Amino acid sequence: MDYLVFLTLSYTGMRVGELVSIKWSDINFNENTIRIIKTYYNPTNNTVEYQLVPPKTKGSVRKIVVEDDVIDTLERHKETQEKVKKSIGNSYYDKDFIFSKTSHHPGYPIFIKTVETRMIRLIKIAGLNQELTPHSLRHTHTSLLAEAKVGLEEIMDRLGHTEDKTTRNIYLHVTKELKKEASQKFGQLMRSLK
Repeated sequence: MDYLVFLTLSYTGMRVGELVSIKWSDINFNENTIRIIKTYYNPTNNTVEYQLVPPKTKGSVRKIVVEDDVIDTLERHKETQEKVKKSIGNSYYDKDFIFSKTSHHPGYPIFIKTVETRMIRLIKIAGLNQELTPHSLRHTHTSLLAEAKVGLEEIMDRLGHTEDKTTRNIYLHVTKELKKEASQKFGQLMRSLK
């Protein structure tokens, strides 16, 4: 599930608590959307005592349009998950969770900590910056959207922000760099015309 977890986080900018609370009913395969209407809360890390609570803010309730790659990977995961359900039978906790455990309480949502731990392990194997976290993917998503010239309002809507200083700072930094680059390119063009 690592590939699907990190693909989804990277391509959506969603929070890990939002990710692990997603159910199949939140996916619209025809419209390529993921609906964010809840987040995972489990302060005791007891698998069976989790809660699904409203997202961080009213603005966090949203639909995210995603690429075909994400939808295709979700579809393949759904097929695999159906096979797991059949093999486990009635002991599978079938509450429609996409990111669910396959052993020790199969069907229950995975922990946020599991995503964090897996990322630490994979980053170490890949020899990448050990300070990266799943939340870093949210910041990277913001930066890449800004570099792609997506407007601030659209980025904030995608991330579920109504007012966020961090998002604005990332956006302003990236757009400042793009403006500087545009000025340099224009200067080069003018010098080449002489």
